[in-house]
Amino acid sequence: MDSINLKNYFFYFASFVVIIAGIKIASQVVVILFLAIFISSIFSTLLKVFQKRRIPKIFSYFIILLIVIIIGLMLAYVINISLKDFISNLPFYEEKFKTTILNLIHYAQDSGFQIDKAKIMETLSFGSFFGFTTNIIGSIGSFLSKLLLVVIGVAFILAESKSFQTKLRVIFRNNAKKLEHFNLFSFNIQKYFVVKSFTSFLTGFIITLVLMFFGVDYPILWGVIAMLFNFIPVVGSIIASIPAILLTFMNLDLNTTIWVIVLYVVINISISNILEPKLMGKELGLSPLIIFFSLIFWGYILGIVGMFLAVPITMTLKIAFDSNTSTHWLGILMSDLSRKRQKTIR
Repeated sequence: MDSINLKNYFFYFASFVVIIAGIKIASQVVVILFLAIFISSIFSTLLKVFQKRRIPKIFSYFIILLIVIIIGLMLAYVINISLKDFISNLPFYEEKFKTTILNLIHYAQDSGFQIDKAKIMETLSFGSFFGFTTNIIGSIGSFLSKLLLVVIGVAFILAESKSFQTKLRVIFRNNAKKLEHFNLFSFNIQKYFVVKSFTSFLTGFIITLVLMFFGVDYPILWGVIAMLFNFIPVVGSIIASIPAILLTFMNLDLNTTIWVIVLYVVINISISNILEPKLMGKELGLSPLIIFFSLIFWGYILGIVGMFLAVPITMTLKIAFDSNTSTHWLGILMSDLSRKRQKTIR
């Protein structure tokens, strides 16, 4: 019996490796497919709202596609225009960054600190740092260039959504529990994306207003970056804040920089740790360690977009493990039991 189980686990592991290798090879296509599935899950919720208000189906689809196209074109326009301007000003920012660092070194030396100026300037690679920022924005721009394919995918998925529900009922007609698991998964994914999209937009909007108020360069660009990177748990908000904070430090005074840092922290904590859990209601139930490794893993497999999709993909796997008795232990390992324990105590 043990040898049979061992063979089964080996088969599952080998299948997993082959599937992941295939996803890695076809990552460009897989990213479009995943994005189409997850975006359509958001708009299917909107379709249900339209149905309740008795809006004709053809108008509902037209409104949704119009929203997708407008948002996509706006993002593409903002990022493209701002990116070109940012790249053209890159030599100026690099020079200003060097001057700022040199001033700090001179101040530290005047205060009595022994600092090797030549070694610090040699260690700091200004070009590569700003190149990293440009690569991040460029990756998002490259993704937006595939927007048309994502829109087409969303349209086909939404068109099939009603017949898909009928097919599911036929498939699981003798297993109501599996159908219940699938419906629960679908509901949780939709809820996660609707809430996350709203809180991400709110984060980007408020940060844009804050940066505009302080006169930071490219406030809309950094607001869009903050909105998009809010989908990446833990590290997303930190990565998104770095370029804006550095530009503030270089172009404005230290007090303004401190204010920008404080407001970035307050905005992200208020929205991600207070507002979002209240709107989300039920916790995702994923261990923080699993979330961290999923970011690294899917980021490697699918690139930057993989980091945005890491949590929903990992949730999918967890629910799949939970629904099968032989793999239920994997679902438990992926769970955040500390939150469940806190709820039990309350």
